[in-house]
Amino acid sequence: GGRIEVCYNVQTAVDAKHKLIVAEDVTNAAGDRDQLSPMATAAQDLLPGATPVVLADQGYYHGTEIKTCLEAGMTPLVPRPRTSANEARGLFTKDDFVYDPVQDAYRCPAGETLTHRTTTVELGRSIKNYRTRACGRCALKPRCTRNQDGRKITRWVDEHLLEAMARRLRGAPDLFAQRKALSEHPFGTMKRGMDQGYFLLKGLRKVRGEFSLTALAYNLKRVLNIVGVPQLVAALA
Repeated sequence: GGRIEVCYNVQTAVDAKHKLIVAEDVTNAAGDRDQLSPMATAAQDLLPGATPVVLADQGYYHGTEIKTCLEAGMTPLVPRPRTSANEARGLFTKDDFVYDPVQDAYRCPAGETLTHRTTTVELGRSIKNYRTRACGRCALKPRCTRNQDGRKITRWVDEHLLEAMARRLRGAPDLFAQRKALSEHPFGTMKRGMDQGYFLLKGLRKVRGEFSLTALAYNLKRVLNIVGVPQLVAALA
């Protein structure tokens, strides 16, 4: 709700077949954007077989994390959050500029070409910068930028990976729709049905142990519903 609270950040990975928690962790990170590949990799190690599809909400959208998942043989589907300041101001956003991979250039809404000028490193990522000299005489400039030097478009060198993921996401809306039922339902069960909405212990190590017990109890309830007590006892034997 736009405020910061003193709490822990619980992460889970849930399999689509049995709705079991196959990986879990507790962190004290304020956000989720660095948690995608650690959780997906932990789940992949426990679920051998076909290439897994990783569904996550937009809070996990982070180029480096998505690239790590792809390099590990996974297919992430994470929607891009809409955080453009230009959109809030009613100006053209980056989505209004068309990228040409052959020329490595962008075409703006006025039909001008923004070419690659410089490359910088920001937070460990190589970022390419694109500009055009046409901004000074462009009639659409008031709708495009407030920068007197004209519009600049930036592009991560691996941004094609994010564009390919966006295309897969548009082609699989029904698949992504499963995410909420898979990931949020266990949290609702634990918080409401099992009355585990708060931690009783303090300290990251202790809280991780406490949540592991909660996840184990949740999984046992699921297994009992799926196979029943006799099969569970037989498997444990």
